[in-house]
Amino acid sequence: MKAVLPTLLSLLLLSACQVPSSVSKTSATSPAGDELKIALPPLLVGLEGPTWDEVQPVEEKFPGWSRPIDNTYTRVTTSRRVLAITFDDGPHPENTPRLLDMLKERDIKATFYAVGNMVKYSPHLLRRMIAEGHEIGNHTVSHGNLARMSDESLLKELRTAHEQILAETGVPPRTMRPPGGAIKKSQKELMMDEFGYPTVLWSVDPEDWKRPGPSVVTSRLVNGASPGGILLVHDLHKPTVDAMPATLDQLLAQGYEFVTVTELIELDEKPSETPSDERTEDRR
Repeated sequence: MKAVLPTLLSLLLLSACQVPSSVSKTSATSPAGDELKIALPPLLVGLEGPTWDEVQPVEEKFPGWSRPIDNTYTRVTTSRRVLAITFDDGPHPENTPRLLDMLKERDIKATFYAVGNMVKYSPHLLRRMIAEGHEIGNHTVSHGNLARMSDESLLKELRTAHEQILAETGVPPRTMRPPGGAIKKSQKELMMDEFGYPTVLWSVDPEDWKRPGPSVVTSRLVNGASPGGILLVHDLHKPTVDAMPATLDQLLAQGYEFVTVTELIELDEKPSETPSDERTEDRR
């Protein structure tokens, strides 16, 4: 698909808890001195952007995957000692570079669920994520409650964020995470049909967004980890990033390997099935 970034008309800015005070709301670029010039690797990963409004044949329902996939994941069943660590709501111009340094030092691959209204402030950070082997997922444009949106609004949120990420990195997102986990069953099915996105939730939520302190975040993540799990944290918050060295080192010491979300899904050893539950809680 030819990536075309549509004009953003009247999109809501993120709430005050999401747009850091250090970011200018009048400038969509980082200071020139902070701009990273990273040569992108060949486009060997990710799916070609979908052609909107085209109906996919049944045999193409799971393009890019080696097996049928579920429409929702909180974890996978696997005999391997693997985890996916996921970071929501960024990229943040100060916290995310520190986090990327920590991950690079430990050769850990993560998945970042990026918000469109944050992407425009630090697009170079998305390019760095891809260059260093991380994965970027769709976390909507405005970080609103999807369960309260019409189908048209939901698709616009995801389509715009998808095209933003694709335009900046050349690699389209393959999964999505609903802000706060708020999503309806019918919406999950709609997103699978339209985008091929499975909805990725989590098995461990340390509630770092409540800022309990780095040591508490580390304890909750390490104690909650188990093979096939998906860890939820937010690179928007400095205390969360402060908690990462101890968290990552302790999990590595326990023999865990970190993989991206799509890699984790490919390792799922249970038969594919479609959950019938709805998740509409709003946890920020």
